[in-house]
Amino acid sequence: MIQTRIARRHDWAPGLVTLTLEHPLGEFEPGQWTNVALEVGGERVRRAYSLASPPGAPVELFVSRVAGGRLSPALFDLGVGDPLELDDQPQGFFTLKWLPPAQELWMMATGTGLAPYVSMLRQGDVRSRFERIVVVHGVRHEAELAYRDELRQLGVEHVAAVSRATGRITSLIDRGELDIQPERAHVMLCGNPAMIAEVSALLEARGLTKHRQRKPGHVTVESYWELK
Repeated sequence: MIQTRIARRHDWAPGLVTLTLEHPLGEFEPGQWTNVALEVGGERVRRAYSLASPPGAPVELFVSRVAGGRLSPALFDLGVGDPLELDDQPQGFFTLKWLPPAQELWMMATGTGLAPYVSMLRQGDVRSRFERIVVVHGVRHEAELAYRDELRQLGVEHVAAVSRATGRITSLIDRGELDIQPERAHVMLCGNPAMIAEVSALLEARGLTKHRQRKPGHVTVESYWELK
């Protein structure tokens, strides 16, 4: 772990913030996560967060305040200049390296599950690899559509799934508003495990199967916690 400090913070909506740290990390693959640690109530608490920043840039964490959480409320109390610890060895396999060839890439996320896609798109390789990239971001309120303007500037399609307005990601699929075809698409799912389970079932019914290295398919997943 290395010691670093908050360089900037951007509050998108109540309970949703991007924290930019003073330090960049060395080489890592966009889509990976790292551990963040703080002293909370006299105890060192450590949690994993996906990186929204590309390699070589100051670390950017996209954080949702979880009621009753051990670490996220403490992160929300931090201001510019406050210290925290960061693991300088990112980990994880939710990266472009493991995806099979496809014409289209669908990046679906709920909440802060958007972070690894922001890292991938900022790094740039993904935009030369696929003919079409669609980011589908599921949130409760429109104000929580973080990074929307930047994603459009990066030249990708952005679909907002606002549960209290347009409906959840599953609703968009059910209504046929997302044209995902197995012969040309690969789908990445990140965030709420309930969303991942429900969307995976809907996609499987349409002929898209889970991707495994020994049995290539159409769907790659990254759950942000275990579904009980």
